[in-house]
Amino acid sequence: MSEVRYDKKVTVKEIVNFFNFEQLTGDSASLERWTVVPDVNRPGFELCGFMKQSDPRRIVVIGNKETEFIKTMSEEDQRERFPQITDGLTPALIITKNNVLPPILKEVANASDFPILRTNLETFRLMTDLITYLDEKLAPEDTLSGVLVSVHGTGVLLLGESGMGKSETALDLIRDGHILIADDRVDVQHIHNAIYGHSPAIIKGLLEIRGIGVIDVEKMFGSASLSDSTRIDLVIKLVPFEAAAEYNRIGDETQRFTRILDVLIPTITLPVSAGRNVSALVESAVINYKMQQKGYNSADEIRARFRNATDKEAK
Repeated sequence: MSEVRYDKKVTVKEIVNFFNFEQLTGDSASLERWTVVPDVNRPGFELCGFMKQSDPRRIVVIGNKETEFIKTMSEEDQRERFPQITDGLTPALIITKNNVLPPILKEVANASDFPILRTNLETFRLMTDLITYLDEKLAPEDTLSGVLVSVHGTGVLLLGESGMGKSETALDLIRDGHILIADDRVDVQHIHNAIYGHSPAIIKGLLEIRGIGVIDVEKMFGSASLSDSTRIDLVIKLVPFEAAAEYNRIGDETQRFTRILDVLIPTITLPVSAGRNVSALVESAVINYKMQQKGYNSADEIRARFRNATDKEAK
């Protein structure tokens, strides 16, 4: 596993281009400001003069309430407080609902080449969309060695030592109608309390099979066999079969997890040996996992059957 990347940033220019905001102040250089915080600030307290505990690195949003409050502020208060919400650490200020830019705020922003943007979106919609966008763009990233597939809509990360047959298993799954996300290297992100994985662009859609070489999955199996990304719901570790080792036989053993970017992912260990159809085992593991998510547990079922059989014998 490589070093986790937390030092990501998004420029105001990227945000403007994505949301098609109208730029009211600042030149093109002002759009090179950047943010590292996936959150926004509605500056109600700041406009009242309370600046403690305020994080200046957040994008400032001016909605209907703030616009109406500014109209009640004296010119002296505006000239005192506007520079504090448009300082050097603040990425940008966004006015929602096409509200009018207050003249003194425009003057202060132009004096420091600060970018003020405008949108016709409702404030709550802008905040939801913008925070989601920033959360995804600024999400911590890591790179794992493994294969990521989508089986019956469940994101499965196959892990294991080199030579365990991860890519061959993925090939079998693809032939059965399942979907490849990434082979050999999986880039993962922590987004909205979940882990999402995708393939690096340079190897996207390629699958390396020993003895054959690299194959183009989309050309061989069609565009439906490939997807850009998926949420990782289940980790399956492929390990060499050992006769003396203890493996899960009934399904009532303690659930194991793999920690990826501080998120615990349910994990199954599958022993691999000659003659075992690993792709069928993976597919079965996924179906069993989905049934467990819906409340069905095969271990409970077998225990109930044994209790019923014991009760009959006792009678």
